[in-house]
Amino acid sequence: MNETQTSDSQETEGEIGLVRFEDFACLETFSFDDGQSIPGFTLRYETYGRINADRTNGILICHALSGDHHCAGIHSLRDSKTGWWNNMIGPGKPIDTNRFFVVSSNCIGGCQGSSGPSSINPATNRPYNLAFPAVSIRDMVRSQRLLIDHLGLNGLDAVVGGSMGGMQVLQWGIEYPGFVRRLIPMATTSRQGSQSIAFNEVGRRAIMEDPEWQKGEYPPDGGPRVGLSIARMMAHITYLSDKGMDRKFGRRRRGEGGDTSPFEVDFEVESYLRHQGRSFIDRFDANTYLYFTRALDYFDLPGQYGSLEEAFRDLASRVLVVGFTSDWLFPPSQNREVVQAMLRAGKRASYAEVELDLGHDSFLVESPELYELVRAFLAETENPSSAT
Repeated sequence: MNETQTSDSQETEGEIGLVRFEDFACLETFSFDDGQSIPGFTLRYETYGRINADRTNGILICHALSGDHHCAGIHSLRDSKTGWWNNMIGPGKPIDTNRFFVVSSNCIGGCQGSSGPSSINPATNRPYNLAFPAVSIRDMVRSQRLLIDHLGLNGLDAVVGGSMGGMQVLQWGIEYPGFVRRLIPMATTSRQGSQSIAFNEVGRRAIMEDPEWQKGEYPPDGGPRVGLSIARMMAHITYLSDKGMDRKFGRRRRGEGGDTSPFEVDFEVESYLRHQGRSFIDRFDANTYLYFTRALDYFDLPGQYGSLEEAFRDLASRVLVVGFTSDWLFPPSQNREVVQAMLRAGKRASYAEVELDLGHDSFLVESPELYELVRAFLAETENPSSAT
């Protein structure tokens, strides 16, 4: 863990640089919403910045379905890519590590160092696979709270995330209303619509119909690579927009090649999607994909609490919800619905809509307007909520 900040001196604006991950091992039994339990778990996480004297300057970053704990900086000078939200987090950036102690963890159920289906079941000394309990968004949040307690934080200044991360942000505000001062959910929803559930089901069927899936019992070095690749290709289309794809790829072709089959890769967009599929299977576990998409499908705040207004009844955080005009997976109307319910419940909430043509993934790209929204919201001062 980073040392407590004892000076008001500011770091030079720029990049976080080299970072390393750590593992939080909870040795107590953890019970899931589905009624099952495991005898402890691990969450892999990274931190950036320093904890202030009263230990209340923490910001938790919640990742989307295909994300992980590594959201800023690099692990090695040989790294060609930075963390997935490096443009947002760092000294002088919108989530300013000169001011905040930033925490990002890989969700429980994941496959990047956190306990999940590919982890070893101590009862059998073999991977859990489908014996791992079903994971909910609430389970993710409750395990994150144990990590935050382990780090010694007396409260969180903010919880921030997009898509599945935005669902976690909303659940944080509901689950721990006196602990979090501010919430910034982006490109998210209070519950999945039937179309989103349908896309997830197609992806799951691609995985489960692959002969190498073996009912989830594939070896660590094997698995349904073809099915997972297809699931990723299909899902990635939902993260983009028609206008953005047309601007980036159009109908451009790769040029004449040696292949004579009309079904080989010809259009640039085909090559891009196949690259997305190939790179995904090298870093993601197929069973985790099944678990996480099911967690998305079952997330339903109105259904769980009776209404959205009732879900937000005890909400104490100030909230900024950000939607994106070209997002058709979780469109602006679903983001506005969250804010409207909060306002009807008498809560301090606001909505901002960013015009970008990059679809659902807009929260991940370079966007000065988004940066200014986040920077301004985190710069507003008031007496922090009391921690509980």
